[in-house]
Amino acid sequence: MEQTPARLAGKPTWLVTQLAVHAHRLSSEGFAEVGARGYHYRILSTLDEFGGSSQADLGRRSNMDRSDVVAAVNQLADLGFVERTPDPADRRRNIVTLTEAGARQLDRLDEVLGRAQDELLAPLAEEERATLVRLLTRTLEHHRNA
Repeated sequence: MEQTPARLAGKPTWLVTQLAVHAHRLSSEGFAEVGARGYHYRILSTLDEFGGSSQADLGRRSNMDRSDVVAAVNQLADLGFVERTPDPADRRRNIVTLTEAGARQLDRLDEVLGRAQDELLAPLAEEERATLVRLLTRTLEHHRNA
């Protein structure tokens, strides 16, 4: 078994980075099982929560680069999970909306991601998981607002 130096293993930055690698692998593998990607989940969940949006708003709300939004929306539209219609207020842009098929896909992705969360956090009790989420959220909000 590979050992990590104690002075490194005790650093939160190292721990978060190492755990992020595992989290990404687990979620990516789960999404791949249903023919999806993480960007698809971001777009579908954003549309579900906030309703129809321009691609620029989708990018801001889901923290994605504009080119990644365009590629993901194209893929989702090809699969029938989203629709693009001209914005009545500005015909130069489209409004992207979630379809019924997209809502069903989002439910599947929620299940997949739930299993990935369970696997990632398997050694933690429910209360510990809630504490971890609370602390990570507080830390992230601090750095986003800094």
